[in-house]
Amino acid sequence: MTEVDDWRAALAEAGELRPAIVTAILSAHGDRGGRAIDAVAEQRVKRYRDFTVVVGYESEYVIEDGGCTCKDSQYNLDADEQCWHALAVEIAERIDAVDHHDMWYSDVHDFM
Repeated sequence: MTEVDDWRAALAEAGELRPAIVTAILSAHGDRGGRAIDAVAEQRVKRYRDFTVVVGYESEYVIEDGGCTCKDSQYNLDADEQCWHALAVEIAERIDAVDHHDMWYSDVHDFM
């Protein structure tokens, strides 16, 4: 079991961000983990009918099948790494902190 698997399992079991789990996320992911935790705490993980979206600092990013539309994910990360947007989705799902919207993101995005 890897360090990442450990925090995922602990978080799924606890259902909440406890200090030891936060420490494990930060140890495994550094600054990306911190940003992910902040996004979850600030309720910036949104699930629409068609996509899950994380509201970033400059834009919104679509997360699908663990992948992200951000430039960090596309250009900077190795195959086994995740951007903070994808990490935020994983964390939010495990603690039931995803903000659900009963609408299509593609419709909402057209108005932005």
